[in-house]
Amino acid sequence: MAERVAEAEAQKLEAVEARPSVAATWPRRALRQNLRALLAEPKATIGGGAIVALILVAVFAPWIAPKNPLDQDLMSASLPPVWLPGADPGYWLGTDDLGRDVLSRLIYGSRVALIVAFVAATLAALLGSALGLFAGWYSGWVDGAISRLVDVWMAFPPVLLSILLVAVLGAGVGSVIAAIAIIDWTRFCRVVRAETMAQAKGDYVIAARAIGFPPIQILMREILPNVMPALLALVSLEMGIAVIVEAILSFVGLSVSSDTPTWGGMIAEGRQFIHETWWVFAAPLAALFVTVLAFNQLGDGLRRALDPVLRR
Repeated sequence: MAERVAEAEAQKLEAVEARPSVAATWPRRALRQNLRALLAEPKATIGGGAIVALILVAVFAPWIAPKNPLDQDLMSASLPPVWLPGADPGYWLGTDDLGRDVLSRLIYGSRVALIVAFVAATLAALLGSALGLFAGWYSGWVDGAISRLVDVWMAFPPVLLSILLVAVLGAGVGSVIAAIAIIDWTRFCRVVRAETMAQAKGDYVIAARAIGFPPIQILMREILPNVMPALLALVSLEMGIAVIVEAILSFVGLSVSSDTPTWGGMIAEGRQFIHETWWVFAAPLAALFVTVLAFNQLGDGLRRALDPVLRR
């Protein structure tokens, strides 16, 4: 009798091991399928292409920008863009009240926006996903404690809390990134928790638990790859939110120093002379709008392309 039980357990183990796990197929067949789905999704290609173009502009800013963004020329102050009367061909988007090139400042401002977007969204995703996985898997008092923490944390207005955190930590890119990550981890925690609870009821997870796989292995190899599509879409949306928060903090003077060009700082400067030099205000506002729209389109495209339900 004992031999039959041992043989049945061995056959069950072989069947589970023979089953292609999500973790094994993710880097190969599933990755190719997802890549084809992304290329076939217009929102993903358009949004992703715009983000890639913006990254290239930020990386090669010293070679793309026609002027030094900090150089002042009071003799060329308040020049309009090239398509308006009285423009200077050397300043495509005109100049501000100090004679600084608007286009060059716009290009260099993309660096701060993208650094904050990618780093802050990544940190928030790592923290929120880890807590969400544990809350969804262990349930009970662990889930209750993490869920209550999320509820309390989300009760605070995010923008006001970010301003308070930056004011306490001090101005700088690091403080802005830390404030965004500390505030927005709750978005990832709630989504990953719900996805983990749904995936934990799957047959493949039940079989892995019956065999005796440790929880951390099940979470990393079985559940996390299935949660990854929703997580990637949320990361893209969070990047757009981070760009907006950084612009708000720059607008009120709580981001980087005034020497560094930022879109929010340009908007704050242009607001003072909006009736005379409206282009100083409009250019960074347009760049902010296009960047956030691109991140949102990419996130929506990722969700449509990677979600097997929506892809049918």
